[in-house]
Amino acid sequence: MSTHAKRERLLLADLLEAAGPQAPTLCDDWTTRDLAAHLVVRERRLDAAGGLLVGALKARLDRVQAEFAAKPYEELIQLIRTGPPKFSPYSLKQVDEGANAVEFYVHGEDVRRAQPDWTPRELDAVFSDALWSRLEKMARLMGRRSPVGLVLRRPDGQTAVARRGTPVVTVTGEPGELALFASGRQGAANVQVEGDKAAAAKALEAKLGV
Repeated sequence: MSTHAKRERLLLADLLEAAGPQAPTLCDDWTTRDLAAHLVVRERRLDAAGGLLVGALKARLDRVQAEFAAKPYEELIQLIRTGPPKFSPYSLKQVDEGANAVEFYVHGEDVRRAQPDWTPRELDAVFSDALWSRLEKMARLMGRRSPVGLVLRRPDGQTAVARRGTPVVTVTGEPGELALFASGRQGAANVQVEGDKAAAAKALEAKLGV
């Protein structure tokens, strides 16, 4: 049975393939090749992937990621498409869905929205609800570095508190757009930001995300 994570994985692989290895992304100065290498290392080299969260391990992560980035681009795309090896925790359906549905959606938009002619993607209601469910669970983690209070709100009024505090900034949008905002892609997210002007500016510049 297909899952959201599996579908987003294949869509992301297709986007990376179509864009080619030197296309820009929304991930700082990463090209599509850099992003592809990151995705492969994250799932296949757990000994290095700890550098994503632990600063002391970042040098090792950078070295291993550079090694993968030197591989043929087509090989990286195939490794993404085929998914993690059996020994990886990401091979477990629940872990894959929980960790990758949002990850792959956001990185897909990193590729799409870095192109000058990108168009909005319509998300079905089931996937939007799945993204919102993950956002509710991860909001505090993703918003922990916000210097102001931060509330994520769907158009129907459902809310998730990403950061307690005052002044409060409320960000309203569809779950996919809120996922981009909370992942640190504030400038690319189609949302409404409400609150004190100075506080809103701080929220837009904050280093959000895991």
